[in-house]
Amino acid sequence: MEFKDILVETQGAIGTITLNSPSTVNALSKSMIGEIISALGTLGADEALKVIILKANGKHFCAGHFLREMVDGDVGGYRFIFEQCSTMMKLVHQVPQIVIAQVHGVATAAGCQLVATCDLAVADETARFATPGVKIGLFCTTPMVALSRAVSRKLAMEMLVTGRLISATEAKEAGLINKIVPEAELEKATVDLALSIAEASPLVLKIGKQAFYNQIELEEPRAYEYANEVITRNLLSEDAQAGIKAFLEKKKPTWKGK
Repeated sequence: MEFKDILVETQGAIGTITLNSPSTVNALSKSMIGEIISALGTLGADEALKVIILKANGKHFCAGHFLREMVDGDVGGYRFIFEQCSTMMKLVHQVPQIVIAQVHGVATAAGCQLVATCDLAVADETARFATPGVKIGLFCTTPMVALSRAVSRKLAMEMLVTGRLISATEAKEAGLINKIVPEAELEKATVDLALSIAEASPLVLKIGKQAFYNQIELEEPRAYEYANEVITRNLLSEDAQAGIKAFLEKKKPTWKGK
């Protein structure tokens, strides 16, 4: 796949999307967002892939939206930017693969939103996170959607109204990221996590990811009703039966994705 603002590659069960505009701090321009949507669609349809890693070239992960596209515009143009970005964020949840953010440097505004949206996130010790739109007169209402679902309400509100950068340590304690590693170990740690996930059945990963996001906003009784139906149907799959039998026989299962 040939793109201008991103790089896309696959290796085994892992696909990688790399934000590749260091000169703009990997700002999410309309062009870049469109390319990420296209790449997610293509990788998402690849049944050989179980994990997608989202990372960036340059000093930082992502500074958020490309502000030069937000000057002297009109309501239609502005609405397109945010609807396009929301489409990208929702697609991260819709693809069957587990999406891991590999974060270094700053992840601010829509860049922080992207980290919060990914299924998992690994960051190095340099990583910093913020939603600083309030400082330039543009409250981060769209980043707020993902952020407020990833961290506590109090921290989300503090980040939104102060715009302060939080450290990788604070982000991990708050649940925004899963793991912090030394800078030199970031790529290996992310790939190792991806490989551990890739040991599972692709069907089961797809079922589990979809079920997680479907149940998370439901009231507990309804969530259990939904989960009971999902796990019952999961148990009827060839992979579930093969996996259980392999466990009982102390063998390694062979997945068919069925």
